[in-house]
Amino acid sequence: MSEQAAVFDQTAFRQTMGNFATGVVVVTGLLEGEPIGFAAQSFVSLSLDPPMVAFCPGKLSSSWPRIRESGNFGINILGEDQQSVCNDMAQSGHDKFANVNWRSGATGAPMLEDVLVFIECSVEAEHDAGDHTIVVGRVQGYQRVRNEAAPLLYFRSVYGSFA
Repeated sequence: MSEQAAVFDQTAFRQTMGNFATGVVVVTGLLEGEPIGFAAQSFVSLSLDPPMVAFCPGKLSSSWPRIRESGNFGINILGEDQQSVCNDMAQSGHDKFANVNWRSGATGAPMLEDVLVFIECSVEAEHDAGDHTIVVGRVQGYQRVRNEAAPLLYFRSVYGSFA
């Protein structure tokens, strides 16, 4: 280990990166009839031709391997009034869908009720990225659900909205 790596302050780096506001999404999948999901803020539109998106689940995620196995996933972009949905999906060890209404999209991935946008993807590629994985998804379809609502944002460890 280099001297620089030995003194790297991960807490300070996390606080520094918290100065970048992100949107909040819930990644969903359906495996053997069971809905699976988790909250993520590392989501990006990647390519228009072909249409692709990317997100980065942590390598310790127990949800992503099960979603990967299904071959498809949904990206649910949350509105400012959906912090409770984010909180449910950010927890582990309980039924994340107990308080969340959803229906299956064309690929089977759960589309959460009242999201701003729902994007359905097939798994295109995965790339190693330290303690995370970069997942590239090929967009199979999408729909705007609520045009009038503002997005749920995350900035400096606090949820907020665009004003």
